[in-house]
Amino acid sequence: MEDLGYFCVDNLPPSLLLKMVELGSQSDANIEHLAVGIDVRGGEFFEDLNESLAELDRGEIPYGIVFLEANDETLIKRFKETRRSHPIQSPGGITESISKERDLLQALRGRANIVIDTSGINVHQLREQLMNQYRSGGASVLLEISLVSFGYKYGLPLDADMVFDLRFLPNPFWVDELRDRDGTDTGVREYVLGQEESQEFLDRIESMVDFVRNKFFREGRRYITLAMGCTGGRHRSVVMVDELAARLQAADWLVNVRHRDIRRR
Repeated sequence: MEDLGYFCVDNLPPSLLLKMVELGSQSDANIEHLAVGIDVRGGEFFEDLNESLAELDRGEIPYGIVFLEANDETLIKRFKETRRSHPIQSPGGITESISKERDLLQALRGRANIVIDTSGINVHQLREQLMNQYRSGGASVLLEISLVSFGYKYGLPLDADMVFDLRFLPNPFWVDELRDRDGTDTGVREYVLGQEESQEFLDRIESMVDFVRNKFFREGRRYITLAMGCTGGRHRSVVMVDELAARLQAADWLVNVRHRDIRRR
């Protein structure tokens, strides 16, 4: 839910649910979408949940309930694997604890908009189900991309997911009047972007990034870092990063730009 732009709070005491909603509605809080994780870890406070939901109903505040469940065998296996105790301590052991938990949650399950049995799925499949359900719910689903220009003579950016070598492009460094300028200069930009291979390369990169956009997001990525390098990181890579950023922003990407080596001499 966080990856879909929701402000998330886990294990919130149900009695504070309405307070959290009120906080999110304040103009300076800027919380448009709120997701709250509530379960029997709340102990005695869990009994307040029905009243909190009734308050939301009285206030005509829209909400939905996603109920996650699994069969006993799966739950017992998960508790053993994680070596965590059940929040309800029963003398009959974990099986009895799970049974009591089901009884406590039965009424809430009946009110749920969505019920997901997680017994036969892994965390990635669960994530995909929630993504498919809430991707069109109005929260931000933009994948953020960071574009970095760099010089190969100073090493590769360690945080780059994808790296592209621009040293095949004609180098403005060998043009006397452009050597001491950088990629933000109009003359340098015109020189680099005036090359036919520059435009074709940008077209191909833009198409590739657009292709992987939903694939990255589906796999849980909120951001990717794409680096473009030339020899010194001052001319070609700067121009190409700025131009790609302009193209992606026009296509509704959330873009950050960093010119790592532009000030080096």
